[in-house]
Amino acid sequence: MPVQAASMRADDPKRRVLKDVFGFDNFRPGQSDVIETLLAGRHVLAVMPTGAGKSLCYQVPALVLGGLTIVVSPLVALMQDQVAALRLAGVAADTINSSIDREANVAAWRRVALGQTRLLYLAPERLMTERMLEALARLDVSLIAVDEAHCISQWGPAFRCEYEDLSRLRDIFPGVPIIALTATADEGTRKDIEARLFAERVETLVLGFDRPNIKLGIAAKQDSKRQLLDFIERHAGRSGIVYCLSRKKTEEIAAFLEKNGVTALAYHAGMSKEARDANQNAFMTLSGVVMVATIAFGMGIDKPDVAYVFHTDMPGSLEAYYQEIGRAGRDGREAEAHMLFGLGDIRMRRLFIDDEDASAEHKRRSHGRLDTLIGYCETAQCRRQVLLGYFGEEAAPCGNCDNCLDQAPRADGGAQARLILAAMAQSGQRFGAGHVIDILVGHETEKILARGHQKLACFGSGVAHKKDFWQSLIRQLVANGFVEPDPGGHGGLAISEKGHALGRDEASFHYRVEARGRALRKMRGQEALAGAEGLDASLLAVLKALRLRFAKERQVPAYVVFSDRTLIDMAERRPSDIDAFAEVNGVGAAKLKEFGPAFLAAISAHRADGSV
Repeated sequence: MPVQAASMRADDPKRRVLKDVFGFDNFRPGQSDVIETLLAGRHVLAVMPTGAGKSLCYQVPALVLGGLTIVVSPLVALMQDQVAALRLAGVAADTINSSIDREANVAAWRRVALGQTRLLYLAPERLMTERMLEALARLDVSLIAVDEAHCISQWGPAFRCEYEDLSRLRDIFPGVPIIALTATADEGTRKDIEARLFAERVETLVLGFDRPNIKLGIAAKQDSKRQLLDFIERHAGRSGIVYCLSRKKTEEIAAFLEKNGVTALAYHAGMSKEARDANQNAFMTLSGVVMVATIAFGMGIDKPDVAYVFHTDMPGSLEAYYQEIGRAGRDGREAEAHMLFGLGDIRMRRLFIDDEDASAEHKRRSHGRLDTLIGYCETAQCRRQVLLGYFGEEAAPCGNCDNCLDQAPRADGGAQARLILAAMAQSGQRFGAGHVIDILVGHETEKILARGHQKLACFGSGVAHKKDFWQSLIRQLVANGFVEPDPGGHGGLAISEKGHALGRDEASFHYRVEARGRALRKMRGQEALAGAEGLDASLLAVLKALRLRFAKERQVPAYVVFSDRTLIDMAERRPSDIDAFAEVNGVGAAKLKEFGPAFLAAISAHRADGSV
């Protein structure tokens, strides 16, 4: 190791922990800034893309600060996996939750009370009991981390009322820095988190949302199973995730793929834990496996070589879509995200929202989010521009989405758009799409008559087109930033600065022309190589098999032992002694001691066989 690098680590506690415990030489973009802010004692809201390494943002400062770090997480399975991974790295971590028997929970609390535990993972329901809060207040709590923080926001895509009570933490633990982390927060959600959890006394760090290596594509449903099979055949031999709306459909699609020669496994919350773990381990260990899953699959999964994510049904929002496609291409190689959508998806999503046990205001906001996603599906503009624009980022046309590569038929929609903008302006920019459309097509509804909107100059100006045409156009105007949903969540639409420019004929707007029965556009691009250049696939298979054996012995998912990134680095370096093994990316001191000899022996045996 270069002397300069060693001294740098010795002088920097966070870098020393990063290398000695977690086995990494450098932080990923944004991690160091977040950690420095926490170590300075300040609250942080960190919005980081999927795969950016959010966990290290609180795990590293937890070990630098000492004392106890409380981690709030919404999923029991994710908590248990993270605890298992930390323990294998030599970190004293525990979780107390309802899936563990009372004796194990009591033993875990005893370790916490004795000051032996560095990180304690709790669900919000368990943490926010008076008994737990009083007990924790007597301990040396140095840091609090709230994972999946969008759950605290009523505007977030996965609002959980149990998270609301977390706003009390800043008063119960004064002086303790709090970090909230999420990958899916638009500006409204961020503002809501800042107000609820931090009373707006927080530093918000937003990393770039762009994942330029992921090709984006969307197609209307025609023969969905055939469309899926054709897509997977273009990625033959590579791992991918197929998302379905229901548990039943995951089983059906997995069986369909198996019948057609594709190695496919199902994953959903209705399966036993043993079955889920077995399928997850197979996905992590074997090459070319397709995981067909509901959204129950994905959180905490560190598999960098996922070549594609395919949605057989629309997700619930752009945030959910962004998070799910982010599980592809984490190794930086070319990857693809493809979605099918149809009228049935839209109807089903509307029903889900209407049946939700939530306030009318929250439902209005959810319908607005769904409209934005539909607009994204329908847009004729660069998809990456629309997606990043939703999260507040500007971008040039990407050249790596279906609209850039093989443009759908488009038409100049400036004149029609100006009719929409006029109806919005004349009615006061306080109403939703339905009311605006009623004005355009001249429907004298009770609401129209009560407000006298039948007397507006624009009333009936859009009678030449049907409602569904205007609905699509409004969604595309929203998706492309000409029209903005009411930030207060009241369901109204407002004209943006960009929209005002369009109204003055200083900007252009083109919309997608959807022809019924139009053939699917031919997708472009060549298949990426099955593995990293120069990588010995047979050695990697040996290392994955050994990892799986250790995982089964310890009853943890395979990636908890070593990530795929670590095994790939191991196969490329082919270390021959313990010092060389210590330099493998992701090998910390504890894993070096526990697993080093076995993996070195496997590499040596493979070399002796003449395979390396």
